[in-house]
Amino acid sequence: MKIGFIGLGIMGRPMALNLKKAGHDLLVPERTSLTSEIREAATVLPSPAEVVKGAEVVILMLPDTPDVEAVLFGEGAVAEALKPGTLVIDMSSISPTATKDFAARVNAKGCDYLDAPVSGGEVGARNAALTIMVGGPQAAFDRALPLFQTMGKNITLVGEANGAGQVTKVANQIIVALNIEAVAEALVFASKAGADPARVREALMGGFASSRILEVHAERMIKGTFDPGFRIALHQKDLNLALQSARELGVALPNTASAQQLFSAVVAAGGGQQDHSAMVRALEILAGHEIR
Repeated sequence: MKIGFIGLGIMGRPMALNLKKAGHDLLVPERTSLTSEIREAATVLPSPAEVVKGAEVVILMLPDTPDVEAVLFGEGAVAEALKPGTLVIDMSSISPTATKDFAARVNAKGCDYLDAPVSGGEVGARNAALTIMVGGPQAAFDRALPLFQTMGKNITLVGEANGAGQVTKVANQIIVALNIEAVAEALVFASKAGADPARVREALMGGFASSRILEVHAERMIKGTFDPGFRIALHQKDLNLALQSARELGVALPNTASAQQLFSAVVAAGGGQQDHSAMVRALEILAGHEIR
């Protein structure tokens, strides 16, 4: 397929290159930030609109809701160049409510729209091992599935209504944040009580408390290695989406709110660009005790 790919950051770049490796033609808009690897792999065109004119499928991988709206509907952007039959796939993590609006506006131009946010981080993107959560029509999903299979492994059509993928990603981020909080609290408690947190982690890995968060993030907490796999600032953006959507739905998310406040405490201490496992720093401050 001829694929227009817009958003070639930490996640988007390896995802686009995996599509190229699978034999697809890659079209990207000019940006000073384009790497030499992307320039060699893709046809570089002057604007998103020019990319869309030559593409059968347009994939977006952008930071936040306003970025997606600007690329889709801003001056000289995607919507102006859409031709009937083009498939638009937004793989960003953005507002479920806004997604429904974006999909309706794209559908009005005779095009299909899928929201397909991902989980798995930069490593999952590089290794084509992302989890992909999709909302949109079955026929559009079937058309996109071969593309998803070049970027991920766990691929699920959550629902045929647009927004279902984004709802699932928000739920994922709630679970991840609360697991990080639970692991951080447990390690701070154990360390303050005089136990070696590394050995506590080792013991818990063999029991019912075992999880990927305990495996990966607890080790980061113990070693103090907070170079980002997934930055706190981005996780805060996702929890904002959760709390905003919860207000719209009249749903209480008390522990999500407390996790957001702990992230905010780390940001206030200068840690917004650290990995989200650095949440433990806020709990250490509250306890007056570092586990390292």
